[in-house]
Amino acid sequence: MKKLVLAAALTAAASTAFAGSLAEPIIEAPVIVEESTSSSSGILIPLLLLAVVAAAVSSD
Repeated sequence: MKKLVLAAALTAAASTAFAGSLAEPIIEAPVIVEESTSSSSGILIPLLLLAVVAAAVSSD
């Protein structure tokens, strides 16, 4: 009887070792977020330059 219980316990322990799959795990690629610049910052400098030139011309 002891051998039967021991055999059942070893069988139960061995079956849990093969519970997983042998397939490769699927690893998702990390999400890369790019920081975007505002489109209004590209036109801000030329507008300031135009305002400075206009102020210089009007002061003459």
